[in-house]
Amino acid sequence: QVQLVESGGGSVQAGGSLRLSCAASGYTYSNKLMGWFRQAPGKEREGVAAAFTDSVRTSYADSVKGRFTISQDVAKSLLYLEMNSLKPEDTAMYYCAARVRSWFVGPPSLNPGQYDSWGQGTQVTVSS
Repeated sequence: QVQLVESGGGSVQAGGSLRLSCAASGYTYSNKLMGWFRQAPGKEREGVAAAFTDSVRTSYADSVKGRFTISQDVAKSLLYLEMNSLKPEDTAMYYCAARVRSWFVGPPSLNPGQYDSWGQGTQVTVSS
């Protein structure tokens, strides 16, 4: 059974930093598309960052480029999102996602529809 468990969320002031973690289990972590998404109240879920488990290729939303970094420890099946210079508009529930059931060809996707497995989310709140 595929499981994605996020941790590391919390409340910080603007300009602060947080590091989110996602522990993956129940499937072979290699050769997979992985991503971080967020959803604020009343808004659609949006892609934040994505990467392949065996590649250096990454994708970022324009709103987080230069501030967020996606990384991973493949040996431990862990996905990370380092978030710096946080802004109040970064406040949202953050989700880890994986495309497990089929191959994906192309740049790492920020489209939620390309992912078939999701974690429960971790809340990030940034105050001004």
